[in-house]
Amino acid sequence: MDKQELQTLTEKAKELRKLTLDAIGYLGVGHIGGSLSIIEALTLLYYRHMENIDPKNPDRKDRDQLVLSKGHAGPALYSTLADKGYFPKDWLHTLNQGGTRLPSHCDMVRTPGIDMTAGSLGQGLSTAIGKVLGHRLDGQQSKVYVIIGDGESNEGQVWEAAMCAGHFKLHEIIAFTDNNKMQIDGYTNDIMSIEDLTSKWLAFGWAVQRVDGHDIEALDRAILKAKAETCRPSMIVMDTIKGKGAAFAEGNLGNHNMVFDHATALETIKALG
Repeated sequence: MDKQELQTLTEKAKELRKLTLDAIGYLGVGHIGGSLSIIEALTLLYYRHMENIDPKNPDRKDRDQLVLSKGHAGPALYSTLADKGYFPKDWLHTLNQGGTRLPSHCDMVRTPGIDMTAGSLGQGLSTAIGKVLGHRLDGQQSKVYVIIGDGESNEGQVWEAAMCAGHFKLHEIIAFTDNNKMQIDGYTNDIMSIEDLTSKWLAFGWAVQRVDGHDIEALDRAILKAKAETCRPSMIVMDTIKGKGAAFAEGNLGNHNMVFDHATALETIKALG
């Protein structure tokens, strides 16, 4: 990645962060914390790494796919898809309102560009495994990217899926753990510690890297390395900040699903520059 690409992606991440703040602030309540912590990952996936994605043909058979297992971060993904042209940006101001096509948690029936309906935590990695096994039957080599939460990793199904993907050597899966250290009831280490994540995923037969999830260059290198894997699924553990970029949300244990008005959102957007 050259300096110009880095600058372009950095600006794009800032733009997506602003769109997400605006959408949730317009509604007045929403999952701000876990949405803002995955902005850099979404930026790199949709603007650099995912192949054969086409807003005009969102169901293209040979496309790479994203399973947002932590579906409550839907507002961040909606902002990304709107910016890519999957649907008009004015839809973002209908977030989680009556009749919306953008519900609080991702819904592949309602929203163009969503590859998996999410909401019940712990299921996304299992779905990704099914997708990849199906692709193999079809002779297709598409990647399936998965974003899971650190709190979500309390779910036993995540580890059953980890064992399965490792056993079948599903190198087409590239997963990310959004390790923002918080979940709905408090700090993840207080609720149910999941460390050492690197050792755990290695034990299940995965290639594992751990990076700063807000460092675009480091995250890009990790994705490139994961894409080059030919024998194992990959896990990229992203150390992130829940509510990243919003001063009122960062470090606030209440930021999982937070009330704030549009004026606060606009002030934060202005502060981002």
